[in-house]
Amino acid sequence: MTDLKLSENTLIFIATGEEAKLFRMKEYGVRQYDHWEPGDLADQGPSGKLPPERSDKETMEATFSKIMAEKLYKLAHAEKFDKLILCADPETLGEMRPLLHKEVENKLLAEIDKTFINSSTDDIERSLAKAMSN
Repeated sequence: MTDLKLSENTLIFIATGEEAKLFRMKEYGVRQYDHWEPGDLADQGPSGKLPPERSDKETMEATFSKIMAEKLYKLAHAEKFDKLILCADPETLGEMRPLLHKEVENKLLAEIDKTFINSSTDDIERSLAKAMSN
């Protein structure tokens, strides 16, 4: 366990353009509680106008970012978390940031532009403790 001091109803959202893992802060540390994968994105479509040079992979990642932002809104609106720490690679953060609903933004405690998707919970705790102390 680290010196990470977050309230128990803090959601730690870790994502790439290809998957997302959701963690919750518990009294005994960070614990994973959900995992989101894109599934079939063909009918979903990304938000906004697409640049003509965007690859299929980039389009799928943009679509998944839109879906993640919508799911975060539903969780926030249902009061499933009080605070949010958003951790993602810079590209995914850039895709998601303008799509976040005001209700999600109001709960945002921190944004960390780092990929933690394959990190252990101990590594996540240490990295978050360091980032939150700065």
